[in-house]
Amino acid sequence: PGSGNTSDFNVGSACSYPMMRVEEMYFIEAEAVAQQNPAQGVTLLNDFMNNYRDPQYKCTKSNKDDIVKEIFTDFIELHGDRLYGEDHAMCAGIARLNGTPVTVIGQRKGHTTEQNIEANFGMAHPEGYRKALRLAKQAEKFHRPIICFVDTAGAFCGVGAEERGQGEAIARNLYEFMGLKVPVISVVTGEGGSGGALGIAVANEVYMMQNAIYSVISPRGCASILWKDASRELDAAQALHITAEDLLQFDMIEGIIKEGITQSAYFKNIKTTLTAALKRLSAMSEQELQNQRYEKFRKIGVFYENT
Repeated sequence: PGSGNTSDFNVGSACSYPMMRVEEMYFIEAEAVAQQNPAQGVTLLNDFMNNYRDPQYKCTKSNKDDIVKEIFTDFIELHGDRLYGEDHAMCAGIARLNGTPVTVIGQRKGHTTEQNIEANFGMAHPEGYRKALRLAKQAEKFHRPIICFVDTAGAFCGVGAEERGQGEAIARNLYEFMGLKVPVISVVTGEGGSGGALGIAVANEVYMMQNAIYSVISPRGCASILWKDASRELDAAQALHITAEDLLQFDMIEGIIKEGITQSAYFKNIKTTLTAALKRLSAMSEQELQNQRYEKFRKIGVFYENT
């Protein structure tokens, strides 16, 4: 496949999967393409999710509220940064994971246009990041692990956000999260866009859903800047190495979570991963957690030199 369109797939190969639904067949074929060309594979997988998956699953898959509802119990949302106000793009609160009290933080996106507008399409303002930090510090005080869900195109860059210190808010989170004395786990469920994602992703262990992306800039934005041609976004995606497979190879994440085809499989895989990670990190001392987190980010940075 070369163009990234659904027509590139051999629909006739359905005979190879006589007992499968059409969307299952396409899912398997798209995964095969991803093995050869990860950037194009992500494009094709997302295309098929939009066209062949059940619409309700498509919405639920990347919605933080539904992830919390299905994975955690006794969730109580907490509001406000105690400095300016509430930010609906950043959802935070306390809950239980298999009976263990945890603090849950994540970017929120809606099911409908109205909900997305209310949540600013998951693009948080400074007060959202300050709320996340407030809850992280509260978690540290009460010895609760922190679990973050990342799904944002980036931090909101409007005039008001900049006036209220968007850059400082994100930078403060990077600084403070690095020194937290409790386990921190982050999962990139959809878009991991630039500093807006990193603001809640300085963690002991970071995971990505298999079709998620994590990048300093969108491929289209990169292509527009480098080549003045937004249509070269596929070239940019390949150069940026934004897929879960790329980042795992660079040791920037600890693992890839399979999405599966059903809602139940999607949520089960996330919960299983979180449970194992929490058990592993809970056995570490406060100093070990801080040191491990520091070393994790110090080693990031793979580059090649021509000699």
